[in-house]
Amino acid sequence: MLPSRRSFFRTSLLGLAGLSATRHFQQASGQSRSLLQADPLHPAAAQFDRLPLQWHKRQAKTLREKCGEKDCAAVLLRDRWNIIYYTGLFHTTTERPFWVLLPISEEAIFWYSPGLDRDLVDSWWSTDNEYYFDYLHSRKAYPNRGKVEQGETLDLWEWMLRGLKERGFANQVIGVDKELSSQQRRAAQTLLPHAAFRDISQICIDIRMVKTDEEIALTQRAYDYFSKVHAFARDYILQHGTDATDFDVSHAATEYATDLILADIQHDGKPHSAVGIDIGIGCRTGAGTAYPHPNQFFYKKIERGDALQVAGVIKIGGCGGECYRYYQILPSTARRDQVWQTVTDTALLLREQCYHGNTCSQVAYEIHKLQVERGMERLIYHRPGHGEGMEGHQPPWLALGDYTMLRKGMTFSVEPGLYDPENGFGYNPSDNCLVWDKRGIFQSSVPWTKQWMYLKL
Repeated sequence: MLPSRRSFFRTSLLGLAGLSATRHFQQASGQSRSLLQADPLHPAAAQFDRLPLQWHKRQAKTLREKCGEKDCAAVLLRDRWNIIYYTGLFHTTTERPFWVLLPISEEAIFWYSPGLDRDLVDSWWSTDNEYYFDYLHSRKAYPNRGKVEQGETLDLWEWMLRGLKERGFANQVIGVDKELSSQQRRAAQTLLPHAAFRDISQICIDIRMVKTDEEIALTQRAYDYFSKVHAFARDYILQHGTDATDFDVSHAATEYATDLILADIQHDGKPHSAVGIDIGIGCRTGAGTAYPHPNQFFYKKIERGDALQVAGVIKIGGCGGECYRYYQILPSTARRDQVWQTVTDTALLLREQCYHGNTCSQVAYEIHKLQVERGMERLIYHRPGHGEGMEGHQPPWLALGDYTMLRKGMTFSVEPGLYDPENGFGYNPSDNCLVWDKRGIFQSSVPWTKQWMYLKL
């Protein structure tokens, strides 16, 4: 039986216990949480808030070993997500260059960083931290040390190269995770003519693509929260009905999620606690659902007959991902029912296809083949999924042109969405699909049923 707003009011509580009555958006409550369906294969959720430092040191050791096999004497990381993954230092990057050097032969770690991050670096894992004051940096100018000078503007790449020379790497092979520009290569040839810079970006991502037990457990914790957030959003829609806008749903669900998660996360305002937390729940209703990447601000009243999407990202300690559900506010039509069912069937097919030893291309082939067999070719706009990592989109890709073999521990989004701009609706799902032995595992507990997603207001 599909839920209705009337039955919702008969069975729901008036509010969530312990929440302030002034926060009206927190007052949605009902039966949705009781409908959540955990997969028996769900891994145990982590009890820790972030990956331990020893985990990052272990991953850095693996990276050093693999790069050592390529004759590298050191690894130089600049990509933000590689730095976070291999060192555990969560930080923000702007125009300010940020490097970390990992020698192959020892567990030392040398930073070349902007001065505004010096407290973060010095209080984390650091053998030494050389910092410039800010971008653009005037040579010898450190106002924080009482030195205010309008000197020569320092080329920070050259400054870092001189640091490598001083540490004894002038004649060594150095692995870099970003391709050098022609200007950077010229500077390196001038300052370190006997050094070689080798691209190790593929080594970095190959390690990161297969998630460890700790990452999987922390991701499961994020998705356990996410499932409750989706239950809240569904209850909110049933309770407020056509009086609410998609903006209301988004705002309420985001604040609910924040309160829910931060109640369990140690946060004292100091560095290195409550890191890698990303909480953003979006909602769009009506014609806005008909486009994969719409470009408008969402502020529309929910109407009967609308397609409606609750979407977003939740991460803890950098681990987590997407979870979307695609609702149909009744009444529906035969065409919408057909599209909704195809999206649902292909999402479940994706789960069955995400087993160890399959290929990304084969998963995409099976999804697109079923979509086309159902007559949906005009509604197909994109591949059915992407690799999921700390940065969000990460290789490999569930795309026809990607022949990467799936390995146990890889994670993917679940997005075999279909879009009908002509008729003003679309359905796009997502979840986190963990590649496993015989089939994938959706890490949320949010149902894929009409009972959950067809709503009567």
